[in-house]
Amino acid sequence: MRYLQRGLIEHNKDKAAQGYTLYVPQFHPHALLIGMDGEVVHQWDLPGQPGNYGYLLDNGNLLVATWSGGGPDGFAARGGLIQEIDWDGNVVFEYRDEFQHHDFRRTTSGNTIYLGWEVLPDEAAAAVQGGQPGTETEAGIWGDYIREVDAGGNTAWEWHAYDHLDFGAYPLHPQSNRREYAHANTVRPLDDGNVLVCYRHIDVLAVIERATGKYAWERHDADWGGPHDAQVLDNGNMMVFANRGGRIPRGSKIIEFDMQSGDTVWEYKGNPTHSFDSHYISGCQRLWNGNTLICEGLWGRLFEVTEAGELVWEFINPITIAREMGPTAGDVSTVFRAYRYAPDGPEIRGRLA
Repeated sequence: MRYLQRGLIEHNKDKAAQGYTLYVPQFHPHALLIGMDGEVVHQWDLPGQPGNYGYLLDNGNLLVATWSGGGPDGFAARGGLIQEIDWDGNVVFEYRDEFQHHDFRRTTSGNTIYLGWEVLPDEAAAAVQGGQPGTETEAGIWGDYIREVDAGGNTAWEWHAYDHLDFGAYPLHPQSNRREYAHANTVRPLDDGNVLVCYRHIDVLAVIERATGKYAWERHDADWGGPHDAQVLDNGNMMVFANRGGRIPRGSKIIEFDMQSGDTVWEYKGNPTHSFDSHYISGCQRLWNGNTLICEGLWGRLFEVTEAGELVWEFINPITIAREMGPTAGDVSTVFRAYRYAPDGPEIRGRLA
């Protein structure tokens, strides 16, 4: 089984997008930049357990979150400390919010936007439908806020789910807990100033209009099965990692679809379908040569496919950690997301010999 191998497995030099791949092994306090042969060419030491992932800014610095020790007990993807770290390991920006979770992004204005948790007011919590009865926390049901801060840590924009969402519109999946509604895992600022968000527990992608806080666009598809890493591509289409947890036939998909018609214009799935399957975390990236880099998070498997679905690069995280609890136990090598950077791109250019 390929996913029980470690390190580099496949590299088609003629068809793969040559560059460097950044990933952060979950529970491992390092961000690793690897070459096409799987060799570590640079690394950043982190101050603690990763709050899921990091990515490179155009100035070559790493933007990353680590767990600060706070946040709701038992919740996944807790962060709390967002840092920008330069190539030499110096912290050049730092912001703390113990309720920060999952995702964070640098905006074109230089601000930083991120997801956070807060307890829903009683009226909003009472409207939440579905989920497993009795699984609320002692504090109640948690929801999301989105906050954008400037370089000095001052709030530039803020959005609260309880102010805008219709909590009865999309019930929680029957197998979901009622600890939170609705488990946002992606926040992306768009070119027009609006904000894209992805909700795992209700299978919804939505664009929040910055001026009003209302949805400018939304789509719900129960077959996504807990999606991750939604993004608007350069061609205007949406791409998302559809985890398809608990769906039949078993297996995840990468789906690119037209945002207006909803029509699927490209997808990747395993053959047989269960050969590509991650029911949680995970991500995808459209590369400059038209290929797609996929992070099959459950297995720590990073791989690149062509538009025709041909596998041209594959690497499996060799760093494991023993886990007794969680979505998977034993010697796990999970990875939340990964990113490929071109050698002549602004993130890398001139920084590696």
